[in-house]
Amino acid sequence: MRSFSRADTSTLGRWWWSVDRPALVGLAVLLGIGYVLALAAMPSVTLHLSDPHLRDMIKQIGFLVIGGGTMLGMSMLSLRQVKLTAFGLGIVFFLLTGFTLMHGIEVDGAHRWISLPGITLQPSEFLRPAFIIITGWLIAEARRTPGFPGKRVALCVYLAVAAMLKMQPDIGMTFLFTMVVFTQFYLDGLDVKWVGVALILLVLAGVYAFLFITHVHTRVMMFIDPPKGSQAQTALMAFGNGGAFGLGPGEGQVKHFLPDARADFVFAVAGEEFGLFFCAFIILVFAALVLRALLRLLPEPNLFVVLSGGGLITAFGLQAFVNMASSLSLIPTKGMTLPFISYGGSSALAVSIQMGFLLALTRKRHAGDLS
Repeated sequence: MRSFSRADTSTLGRWWWSVDRPALVGLAVLLGIGYVLALAAMPSVTLHLSDPHLRDMIKQIGFLVIGGGTMLGMSMLSLRQVKLTAFGLGIVFFLLTGFTLMHGIEVDGAHRWISLPGITLQPSEFLRPAFIIITGWLIAEARRTPGFPGKRVALCVYLAVAAMLKMQPDIGMTFLFTMVVFTQFYLDGLDVKWVGVALILLVLAGVYAFLFITHVHTRVMMFIDPPKGSQAQTALMAFGNGGAFGLGPGEGQVKHFLPDARADFVFAVAGEEFGLFFCAFIILVFAALVLRALLRLLPEPNLFVVLSGGGLITAFGLQAFVNMASSLSLIPTKGMTLPFISYGGSSALAVSIQMGFLLALTRKRHAGDLS
């Protein structure tokens, strides 16, 4: 294995000494956990390639490998290349997200997916990292260039994306985008009175969703008074069955009863098969990555990096929290994947791009490098 000295001026050498290596290790650990659970969460795996579960397992491992390579490639981008890549991805996946409203695959009444040969794609997953970079740039540029209407444009971009997500509908993703934009405006120095207004609007939006969106109302009511044998109760039973050290890889039963065990409830699979300490380790890794990113951004003089990086890590941490908290019945169940660990090609590749952007943004640069 090649080693790099600080005098190495090659592209890889400069990358190695500027990238956040502790964060890189943490992300590699999550990819490894995703590999382990790709094996563990597959029920009834056989040694025959005709078995669909085995094909799914191989496919997920392939996505994790591609995702890891994508993340490393993205982490080598300059700030200018991050912006250009995000704008390109943003245009493509904004159009594809709109395309789902007319020609998307319907799953449980929602149109979020596009069917491609051998794979289904969720464009909003890929739109998320691009959206965060774009709104971060717009808000930062409003401060950098007097008269530039960046904040208003960022708000318009958010409203357009939120409207599309609402029409799919994808309330969870809409909430995630909303919290990212709120975080970016807050980091930019949002006046306290507008913080209050935003919080009131968020509460009103939650009340509206509960009253007028059927599946949101159903999930909230099931959270308040869960029926016997519900997904939430089954997930909690899995944690109880696993105890401190778990039943062992492949020995869990929850994946046989939960339709979304590989994705929405993969944390319950981890709890049953690997136990409490393994779940605590997963939480610790996510918490360490969020804290590490925030510490890395704290002394950053470039507002674009602060806003974009803050938005990226907010989305990452919030997505992980929602998945794990819903598995533990701390909040109503929500179809949101656990980054790098849940089954799904769109999720694995999109979060790889997202964290690749973050690694690129948080690389050490010369003081004058604001491009």
